[in-house]
Amino acid sequence: MSSFVDSLPECFEPFGRVEARRMFGGHGIFHQGRMIGLVARDTLYLKADGQTAGFFEALSLPPFTYLRQGREATLHYREAPVAFFDDRDAAALWAGRAWEAALRGKGTGARVRPKAGAGEKRKRPATRT
Repeated sequence: MSSFVDSLPECFEPFGRVEARRMFGGHGIFHQGRMIGLVARDTLYLKADGQTAGFFEALSLPPFTYLRQGREATLHYREAPVAFFDDRDAAALWAGRAWEAALRGKGTGARVRPKAGAGEKRKRPATRT
């Protein structure tokens, strides 16, 4: 693990215990089995949803994006504010928001929402008869 990832449990301490797990060239940050953050290129992104996105937007904090099959995909994770690392109360507040977003979300992990290409249809799962 990187020294950045190693430092994160201390940052999250005012909120609660977290665990970093390697995944996809980065790390997932988990609290009680739910993914509340991810680390890519030594940048922390916190789980966001419709109820918390405005807090991130107010600070111009971008979403996590990556290329998937030549197209940009966006996950429901936004860059953590600088205050998260400098202020224990802010860390608890932002981690709490990420936790609440994770609880409202389906599943425990990240969701990929690639932008569909023109005229491209989504594949439907096979149905049983």
